[in-house]
Amino acid sequence: MSRLILFNKPFNVLCQFTDRGNAGSARQTLSDFIDVPGVYPAGRLDLDSEGLLLLTDDGRLQARIADPKYKTAKTYLVQVEGDAGEDSLAALCKGVRLKDGLTLPAEAERIDDPALWPRDPPVRFRKSVPDCWLKLTIREGRNRQVRRMTAAVGHPTLRLVRWRIGDWGLDGIAPGEWREVAVETLSPAGRRPRFPG
Repeated sequence: MSRLILFNKPFNVLCQFTDRGNAGSARQTLSDFIDVPGVYPAGRLDLDSEGLLLLTDDGRLQARIADPKYKTAKTYLVQVEGDAGEDSLAALCKGVRLKDGLTLPAEAERIDDPALWPRDPPVRFRKSVPDCWLKLTIREGRNRQVRRMTAAVGHPTLRLVRWRIGDWGLDGIAPGEWREVAVETLSPAGRRPRFPG
């Protein structure tokens, strides 16, 4: 069996076990939360983003989750500036032109406030500017893609929480906590992992 850890990464936590880029800093890393030898992140999540990060000890599973060629669905809850309407949602669903090319079509819908945990530090609000929440599912992993997509349709991201990756979600996992799930080791052919039972 492969080890797979579902971690709810808090805001301002580096998506690595050591802070190689900032000697002497007090930035938190994965090692402040996860003391499991031999597991590594499958993909990444930016310092200023929160939510689901998968870690595994299986290189094939890691590639299956992170490699864009497999088009694993990743779902985000995104608080954006402004009142996102049907035109903005349609643009996200069609694909957005970014500096590095057109994105694949996304699934986008406006949602009610998801009543998440408070962020530390809190998001800065401007009383004169409304905001709203979107649920956005993408199947590629460009650098800061969701933030660039929402900005491209006129709604800069205020808060970004990754809620699901493929079959795995954050349900019941508080910020800074993790849960281990069992998956079968991938075959050399790279078949999808099967859940026991």
